[in-house]
Amino acid sequence: MTRRRADRAATSSALARLLLVAAGLVFLAGLQLTVFPLRTADWFAWTVQPPMTAVFLGAAYWSSAVLEVAGARAAGWHRARLAVGSVLVFTTLTLVVTLVHLDRFHVGDGHPMSARAVAWGWLVIYAGVPVALAAVGWQEMRRARAEGAAVTGSALPVALRTLLLVLAVLLVGTGVVLLVAPGSASTLWSWQLTPLTARAVGAWLVGLGWAAGHAGLVDEVEAVRPVGLTGVAFVVLQAVALVRYGGDLTGGMAAVGYGVVLLALGVASGWILALGHPSRPGGPPTRRHRA
Repeated sequence: MTRRRADRAATSSALARLLLVAAGLVFLAGLQLTVFPLRTADWFAWTVQPPMTAVFLGAAYWSSAVLEVAGARAAGWHRARLAVGSVLVFTTLTLVVTLVHLDRFHVGDGHPMSARAVAWGWLVIYAGVPVALAAVGWQEMRRARAEGAAVTGSALPVALRTLLLVLAVLLVGTGVVLLVAPGSASTLWSWQLTPLTARAVGAWLVGLGWAAGHAGLVDEVEAVRPVGLTGVAFVVLQAVALVRYGGDLTGGMAAVGYGVVLLALGVASGWILALGHPSRPGGPPTRRHRA
């Protein structure tokens, strides 16, 4: 059996469908935030201010759609699990943030019908997706282990692995601080955040950091390509967001740190994609492990 067939035997269509549905949902959320950042009071689950926060979150949602589509198209569980783990972490954290700040969501009669519909849809999605993803992902992992699907991959350069793991520590660390102590955003973040938006940003940072760290630990070129695609999309979209609403940034070391992390993420993501397919002549040496 070829490597591709062995991988595909470990992945069901249920996981691919679930990831594609999730991709469609986050694309719609990103559309609302990116295209209409000044109308979140009417067309989003809660009012997001300032506009830079809206377009930051919109960029994160759209880049997440890239990760989920790539995960759905992955050859097997070993290559899809980066998407599953990151999405599960983010959606679970966002559900907790939603419940903590439910009073800020547009679920009451005092909000436009459009905003209420989005808010109730938000609650249903974030209550359901983590459960469904955990259940399907658990089944996929058990099946892959039972079948012992073999995977041959090319190792990442040591410098790239190190960069990914450093980014993971920075992103997860900052995200956890924003989640636990949202008031710290006044010094940690480069524009004004409310407690709700600080925790929403924190959930995204933990999800991105989880993806970077998992990629470094998986250490296989083809398996981490979805993370490379996602990182490039995130950096490009954040650059567009800065062009549009960069005036919301307050400057100082927080803004410098934000720019440095974006640059490092762009370098790591571009490096992953530049490695190309591991089967190309002259590529890095391969090794064999099990799913």
